[in-house]
Amino acid sequence: MDTVRYVTAERVAHLTLNRPDALNALTPDQRDHVIHLLAEASADPGIGAVVVTGTGRGFCTGADLRGGGASGASAERVPGDVARTVRLGAQRLIAAVLDCEKPVIAAVNGTAAGLGAHLALACDLVLAAESARFIEVFVRRGLVPDGGGAYLLPRLIGPHRAKELMFFGDALSAPEAERLGLVNRVVPDEELPKTAREWAVRLANGPTRALALTKQLVNASLDTDRASAFAAEAAAQEINMTTRDAQDGVRAFVERRSPDFQGR
Repeated sequence: MDTVRYVTAERVAHLTLNRPDALNALTPDQRDHVIHLLAEASADPGIGAVVVTGTGRGFCTGADLRGGGASGASAERVPGDVARTVRLGAQRLIAAVLDCEKPVIAAVNGTAAGLGAHLALACDLVLAAESARFIEVFVRRGLVPDGGGAYLLPRLIGPHRAKELMFFGDALSAPEAERLGLVNRVVPDEELPKTAREWAVRLANGPTRALALTKQLVNASLDTDRASAFAAEAAAQEINMTTRDAQDGVRAFVERRSPDFQGR
């Protein structure tokens, strides 16, 4: 069985975690394959957007503890092993999403727990089925959150809400996640694939380089001062105006027609 499905259509890469019996818990090999596929989609000029989802009842329930995928799962280790495992594993996965030059949509079809929740929250847009749940499960195992959770959550909902989720580890329903601002939209379960596809195709038909630069600016904005943010914005504008899409977009405005974006 292919544990990660990768299909492209209409300039969209559909990346599907496919271990439904394990609620799509990630093995190290599976995680590394996802990182590789995200890098591939990022560099492919024929891809304009990425959708990440899962099969069955789980979106992703984190690292596969039975497969030794968690930072605390090794029976024998020396100082430095755990930190190295986190850096090269969970953190590298989240960085692959944040650094992907194409918009990444999470279509959360079921439970997103631990690293799986952070995988969803690192995406640029988050769609959730009504049955989806988000769980900061680490505290239940006596673990510290990994996969950038303590970086992502405060930026999305503020430190107090982030601590509440991480300290208690309670399951958060999709409507509650939407109310807090973790999710863009909640849709009926049966409409999730259709909605994700529609959003992704719309993005894939947009100005790819402008979207990549916009994503970069927004992601960097929370970690920088105003002067640096303004300088980065000006540089991004300079770079983007060399693209065919930006030039046609301006001409289209003057000529009162719809732009013909080609992702270049």
